[in-house]
Amino acid sequence: MNDIGRAPAQTLDETRSLVLPALHKAVDRLDDLERLTTSYHLGWVDAGGNPVSGAGGKAVRPALAVLGARAVGAEPAVAVPGAVAVELVHNFSLVHDDIMDRDRTRRHRPTVWSVWDEATAILTGDAMLSLAHEVLLEEGGLQAAAASWHLARCTRALINGQVLDMTFEQRAEVSLHECRRMAQGKTAALIATSTVIGAVLAGGDADALDALTTYGLRIGLAFQLVDDLLGVWGDPQVTGKSNFSDLQAKKKTLPVCWALGQDGARAARLRAWFTDGPTDPAALARAAGLLEEAGARDWAEGEARRLVASAQAALRGAALTPSATADLHAMADFIAGRKA
Repeated sequence: MNDIGRAPAQTLDETRSLVLPALHKAVDRLDDLERLTTSYHLGWVDAGGNPVSGAGGKAVRPALAVLGARAVGAEPAVAVPGAVAVELVHNFSLVHDDIMDRDRTRRHRPTVWSVWDEATAILTGDAMLSLAHEVLLEEGGLQAAAASWHLARCTRALINGQVLDMTFEQRAEVSLHECRRMAQGKTAALIATSTVIGAVLAGGDADALDALTTYGLRIGLAFQLVDDLLGVWGDPQVTGKSNFSDLQAKKKTLPVCWALGQDGARAARLRAWFTDGPTDPAALARAAGLLEEAGARDWAEGEARRLVASAQAALRGAALTPSATADLHAMADFIAGRKA
């Protein structure tokens, strides 16, 4: 098999062309205010409802849904309802996360709650979650019901992961094992469901679904590790979020939990800072420096690479379409190397 897939940029562009019209059609069903706030969050309009361009998401999850369908021999169009659904669930979680994390900026623009209010943002997220299942279930048949079940179970795991993430902020100590379990729910569950949902809609067999799910869980953890790296060392001009945003909230991310679990003076200073240290810009920069000196950045980058290799290995034993498998390999490499 040729292991060199298409450039991820091509896969993402093709996915947007295929899925975006269906996503627009779904959002058009919403009431006036929910349609406005959802369209704003998705980067289609400004706060006044005027069309804009260039502010939307990367479409990684819809692309994985399409690749999952192709991997079991189906046409990409089969995956479109699943691709729309996972993108809606992803954005439901982002709108709610922005409220909980008090983030005022996402994708280089003010967040929904900061433009309107918290209640409007909550309802916007709720509308997207409900719409996701509506889009899936109207397809009818056992495959649609199975896809909706996967999405519902994934959403429960995602919410549980967010609950853990919030409780970790109130605790002085969080083990790496606990943090990994949180990330498996908050991030990896939806990445895994995105990867498998197109194959579910296509009627893929159990071995194929298992392989795609394993792949998705592993690249989902890699995705979270990269997110955690960007939350400390990312360029705000590229990420669209404020500098040191995770440190500002004293989030117990994967590299942070790894560093806090180490021995030595740097780890002790980090533990003291996370307990009651200041969060002015200079203090945040010092904390980021301590994390890097402790080896957290190198560890997270290495762990992300290991997870990507493990994800790619999970696809080898399944009878999947070679071209789609190669594209899944390329997408995994893209996820580990992204800058935003």
